Amino acid sequence: MKLFILLTFLFPAFAPALAQAECRQALALGLDVSGSVDSREYVLQRNGLAAALQNDEVQKSLLAMPAAPVMLVVYEWSGVDHQRILVNWQAVTTAQDLENFTASLINTNRMKTDPSTAIGSSIIFGARLLSQQKNCWSHTLDLSGDGPSNFGPLPRSLPNHPSIHQITVNGLAVETENLTGKTFDLTKYYEAEVIRGQGAFVEKAAGFDAFEAAMVRKLLRELRGLNLSQLDEPTNYHQ
Repeated sequence: MKLFILLTFLFPAFAPALAQAECRQALALGLDVSGSVDSREYVLQRNGLAAALQNDEVQKSLLAMPAAPVMLVVYEWSGVDHQRILVNWQAVTTAQDLENFTASLINTNRMKTDPSTAIGSSIIFGARLLSQQKNCWSHTLDLSGDGPSNFGPLPRSLPNHPSIHQITVNGLAVETENLTGKTFDLTKYYEAEVIRGQGAFVEKAAGFDAFEAAMVRKLLRELRGLNLSQLDEPTNYHQ
């Protein structure tokens, strides 16, 4: 009761939702499997996400409020009609829940997909997944990719799409060299064209070998915003 009163005082706009919320955050994680991602990079991305979720600090944040857990789902994406759920929605209330989730992720295998990069379609798919979790306090789409959109609706053409209303889209830009040895500034592209919503940001990975570390930073930043287990210490709230 003490925590509920404090939450409604600090977040009055959330008061009705707090009374019936099933989770504090719905987090959908989308992984790029377009033609620019080779088999080695696919494994680095998939296993890197699994390892990032098991990182001690990330796990601590995920498990901070078992009474109002984080809901997780992972999907992969490439072309307009090519999105596949790898691990469906799971409430993370215990370390075993997280272990089961990451084990399922690691055991998935790559399937043949459209080689194009349809970021707009991926956002729509992720937003529709998030709409399934109506009682969560926040809805975040965590989109990873190694190139700009080259097919389908452009990300910036989606502002009025109904399923995207009131979600946050964050980006993990995997910077890689092209065949000429040049690096496209994907981070700036994501900042200008992909991310949206309150507090949206882009995390950068210098290649797929750096994916895990970048994902750890990204997850900690995303989870920190609604890590309400520390609200009994108001002096720490603005740190």
